[in-house]
Amino acid sequence: MTDSISTTSLKKLDLGTLIACCLAVAAAQLCITVPSPINGEIQAAFGASGSQVAWVTSVFILPTAILELNFGVVGDLFGRKRLLVLGGLVLALGELLNATSQNITMMWTGQALAGIGAAALFPSSLAVIAAATPDGKDRAKAVSTWALSISLASAVGPLSSGVLATVADFRWAFVPPVVLGLAVAVACWKLVTDSKAPEGRALDWPGQITIAVGLTALLWGIIEGGDRGWGSAAIVGSLALAAVALVGFVVAETRAASPMFNLDLLRIPSFAAAAVVALAGMFGFIGTAYCVSIRLGAVMHLSALRASMPFVILQLIPLLLAPVLSRMLTRVDARWLLMGGLLPMAAGQIWIAALPITTTSLAAFIGPVLLLGIGFICVVSSLTSAAVNAVPIHMTGMASGATSLVREFGQGLGPAVISTIAMSAASSALVGKLNGADAGMEAAAGPLAVVNAGQRQRQGRRADRARPRHGHRRGDLRLRLPARRAGHPAAGAQEHRPSGGRRRR
Repeated sequence: MTDSISTTSLKKLDLGTLIACCLAVAAAQLCITVPSPINGEIQAAFGASGSQVAWVTSVFILPTAILELNFGVVGDLFGRKRLLVLGGLVLALGELLNATSQNITMMWTGQALAGIGAAALFPSSLAVIAAATPDGKDRAKAVSTWALSISLASAVGPLSSGVLATVADFRWAFVPPVVLGLAVAVACWKLVTDSKAPEGRALDWPGQITIAVGLTALLWGIIEGGDRGWGSAAIVGSLALAAVALVGFVVAETRAASPMFNLDLLRIPSFAAAAVVALAGMFGFIGTAYCVSIRLGAVMHLSALRASMPFVILQLIPLLLAPVLSRMLTRVDARWLLMGGLLPMAAGQIWIAALPITTTSLAAFIGPVLLLGIGFICVVSSLTSAAVNAVPIHMTGMASGATSLVREFGQGLGPAVISTIAMSAASSALVGKLNGADAGMEAAAGPLAVVNAGQRQRQGRRADRARPRHGHRRGDLRLRLPARRAGHPAAGAQEHRPSGGRRRR
């Protein structure tokens, strides 16, 4: 175990520290991507509505975004190594809850807890690397390796999730993150050379409270707006509260003696541009990935393994580009790499939107997802390097936390907006076209339930014919049909237990 160092007496970045920090950020990123190919499985098992499925991803990202700035301060004050170890343990605990979840609420709780762990891992891992690489070229190479770990985890997460959900219950997809979280805690404890920058830093409670209220209210209002109606008192009040709280955050940071986010950073053009690109780029990337996952799983009814393939392909080309990007970061202005990443991402998103809804071939998604993957690795590598290199070394913890905040909130905002727009449009299209049980199902569980009902009934009949002497037909149908009774919105979540059994009359 190595001794702690401060940012004023830096050593050269050692290999053990780099490996542990890359493992930490990979674990955090992997947990974001695990639900992607199994959103359809989650929706079916728990009878969840479209907005409830959107919360599975958003409830992980929300605490990650909210807490990253203050966790950056905690790392500066008490040492980033301790925060990395604690983050790995909390991440593992949250994923253990996911792996044993019996309803959608339990999964939300596990995701939120895992998100708190990820909030410690994202900024701390980057701050340790930045603090140990005072030379710009060395830092660019190290940050490129750190970003490559994010890309690799983004490929491994959906693949492992798809395989495990295909051969076993979908909850097994959350077991590898448990193991990885524990491995992060051990690796960081044994390998990381600690660093901190306590001078002039203190916990900023007014800033933390206002940013937490503002981002939570904003995300809740966006996700629930489609179901509750944009003109409802709850949604209008939530969005108004978000606006007031975010203005309060700016005021609190302006007056704070030791702000969690120094607003002067926004006066640095490179940092401000990186923050905007992080928000917009991750909003588009994760939002499109969520849209594809719902289309492949809940609409096209592909298996979890087949649904994971586009997400694996998404990262294959970027992994090959990583060595090239590492050299380009030391030779090319980060602004050009940011533009070079946003353009293919936009092209891929437009391409996916143009695919006919009747498309059932996975091959149709290869071209657009490759463009998305190329854009993703370019944006992540260059924006992180641009943001951290643009600030003085004693502010790297704050800069890495701020960059992580806007990146993670962009990832949370993507599924929220996409889900709201899609479900609202689908519900509007179904108005007046449903009757009887279908109308009740749409009212109780949303348009996804209507889309899936016929398919799941056919699957249930095929399964019963294949297993004439095993299982209970009623139990099988109960597992497959979400929220079947109009007027009982919670029925799906209550009845869809993985243990099976007869439905009580």
